[in-house]
Amino acid sequence: MNEITKARKLIEASLMIAIATALSLLKLMELPYGGAVTMASMLPIVIIACRNGVGWGLASGAIFGGIQQLLGLKVLSWVTTWYSILAVIILDYVIAFAVIGFAGAFRKLEKQNNALALGAFFACFLRYVCHVISGATVWAGLSIPTSAAMLYSLGYNATYMIPETIVLVIAAYYIGSMLDFRTVQPVRIVREANGGGGAYKLIGWLLIAAAVVFDVVSVFGKLQNAETGEFDFAGISALTCGEITAMACVTVGAAVIAGVLFVIAAKKKKTTVVSRPEE
Repeated sequence: MNEITKARKLIEASLMIAIATALSLLKLMELPYGGAVTMASMLPIVIIACRNGVGWGLASGAIFGGIQQLLGLKVLSWVTTWYSILAVIILDYVIAFAVIGFAGAFRKLEKQNNALALGAFFACFLRYVCHVISGATVWAGLSIPTSAAMLYSLGYNATYMIPETIVLVIAAYYIGSMLDFRTVQPVRIVREANGGGGAYKLIGWLLIAAAVVFDVVSVFGKLQNAETGEFDFAGISALTCGEITAMACVTVGAAVIAGVLFVIAAKKKKTTVVSRPEE
């Protein structure tokens, strides 16, 4: 790697980490004991991993995780021993965000949008595993009951990681269809004037994502014990018929409209022409 290429990658990584940090502050939903649904804050790290490789992605993700830990220092006040504090820093921040770099494992796929989307999904899955392990060990007896800690950890972390994954995958697929990151200087992907199916598909996926976020927020409001503040699955029984009906209507409505949009998009499928400058 020559010095110019290395400098370019360092600058790109720094900018992407800064953008990821800014996006992480734009939260659609935040849980009381850590975890939030953001505006695709992991996407810049996914792009770095798919553009420059797994190594650059791992390093960028680890730094991003360190910044997230500094922004969430209050979380450390809930653990009591030095080794539990260290475990939280390593599992919930450093490793959990470093694994985003493995999104680069799909960078060789022919279609860039598929590479970014699959990489984003894989990164979210790995991050979810890290948080589940942390919840079932470090957080057991604190925000998560000691009994059936693994089950509660799976549920708690799923409440924000599922919608986070949906938002991220949609954003990754869309931007991968708009910009070519495989050139030295990213360029816009030029499409033929006819058609417009991509816009219909994007709207459809956004509707599905919005419905999932709505359902998660509605259910989560019942999962926190009003007296102790602890995460409690029993709270689901407090959902009223009206709330359940509203969730069902939003979900079914979004699914039906998205289905119609996907059909329209399929009929308007268009050819993609990529403009690549000389490297």
